Amino acid sequence: MTALRTRVTEALGCRYPIIQTAMGWVSDANLVIATTRSGGFGFLAGATIAADQLEGEICKVIEATGGSNFGLNFHMFQDNATQCVDLAIKYRLRAVSYGRGPDKKTIQRFKDAGVLCIPTVGALKHALKAIELGADMITIQGGEGGGHTGGVPTTILLPQVLAAVDVPVIAAGGFSTGRGLASALAAGAEGIAMGTRFMMTTDSPTPAQTLERYLATQDTQNIRVTLAVDGMRHRMVDNPFIRKLEAASPMGRLWIALNSARKWKAQTGMSTGHMICTFFKAIKDDPSAMSQVIMAANQPILLQRSMVEGFPDEGILPSGQVAAAIDRLQSCQEVIDEIALEAETCLQRLFQRMQDDPAGAVAEQQGSAHV
Repeated sequence: MTALRTRVTEALGCRYPIIQTAMGWVSDANLVIATTRSGGFGFLAGATIAADQLEGEICKVIEATGGSNFGLNFHMFQDNATQCVDLAIKYRLRAVSYGRGPDKKTIQRFKDAGVLCIPTVGALKHALKAIELGADMITIQGGEGGGHTGGVPTTILLPQVLAAVDVPVIAAGGFSTGRGLASALAAGAEGIAMGTRFMMTTDSPTPAQTLERYLATQDTQNIRVTLAVDGMRHRMVDNPFIRKLEAASPMGRLWIALNSARKWKAQTGMSTGHMICTFFKAIKDDPSAMSQVIMAANQPILLQRSMVEGFPDEGILPSGQVAAAIDRLQSCQEVIDEIALEAETCLQRLFQRMQDDPAGAVAEQQGSAHV
């Protein structure tokens, strides 16, 4: 499909400009394999794959797809960040993605190895900084996106970044259909990235109970931003755990954070004695700030509780607003095929309109430019 061939598909070697983002506890080898085989481009969630299993997950994708045509997502603040960098280079993965990312020296290592750097940003200034550091492409995520997200809608952020940069731009936040892909391409983006849409597929490892909660969420008002977890903007499906956090006082929130850490002490190392000592220390300092620090450290466990163990009321449910528009589970192949076909149809309709009345189309564009 010529209309869907972009700088992104050429650089990443995928058939369609459709990117599966790296979601904690969701973007495992099987989801990346399903995405790759369907013509998209997938990222492994290196931040939640155990260090002793990461290389095995990478090799699993390579063996199943016949190459390293996929990416790895990581954060420089995670304990095994150096391992992620080394493995991406060792296996010559096509790309890496990150938020708070590597420095110029590390990015140059990727470039020397032919690994593309594709950071995700939520503001124009962050896009410009990422390019200054050496990014090959930029994924912009509007406020409609799930998890940690900015406050600028995609419809505002995308034009801002497109007007300011020359590298390929991938649009994320609010995409789940072919019409969305067509609109992004028509605006000047080179592709779209989706998380929630891929999480809500039959190829996702997300437990059935949790997927049922996402499918039952049919109102975007129930997919909202909260600051209660770690003080930063988090878009997620409303649930009792979040409401409990939001309703608590600073002291109450601290106690919830500490108790949460103690509850899963095998993963967090928080013994009852440690919890009590930390509690009294926080009383002397700032209980509100301390609760945010502890809850931020708890996030992988809170995600695991809902996204791995299947208890959606006891963890957090990161979600883009598009979850409210998804009413059934399909395979990655079905999702990508439908999006590609719908986008191609939309773009062909646009091209046909321009061919039928080229003078009118030009006049309309000129008129719009003067509005």
